[in-house]
Amino acid sequence: MGSRYSNTLAITVICNAPIEKVWQEIADWQGQGEWMLSTKVWLTSEQSEGVGTSIAAFTGLFYRAYPKFGFLGLLDTMTVTSWSPPIRCDVIHTGKILKGSGTFELEALTPDKCAFHWSETIEINRVLFYLGAPFLWIGVRLSLARFAKLCRTL
Repeated sequence: MGSRYSNTLAITVICNAPIEKVWQEIADWQGQGEWMLSTKVWLTSEQSEGVGTSIAAFTGLFYRAYPKFGFLGLLDTMTVTSWSPPIRCDVIHTGKILKGSGTFELEALTPDKCAFHWSETIEINRVLFYLGAPFLWIGVRLSLARFAKLCRTL
């Protein structure tokens, strides 16, 4: 359905917790399923941090029952390409459907507050991107709001 283009979405949320604690929560890959909307996350490599770490995330209906209902969602596989705690992590999406890159970047605002900048660059047909982007944006925005709420308890 046409050529693939790079399309970027970016969202920032303020976290009321020290940057180091927020980083620990972000880098807890399997724990991301607690705040990412309808998503199950797991490690697919023996290493759990640093460049080369690989992760899989399934988002969709009945996500807790993956892979049984895998046809009702999207499997996103990724590998960490840059690791600079507690500031930045970059990943490359390596799945069959989802290609592109993602970034988690933290910016200290005060000793007890930081900004979490999330961005994704997705390689997909522009029409498909515009059809799906509002749903992706809403899902990520809700997930990041849940994450910011979790950070208040750190």
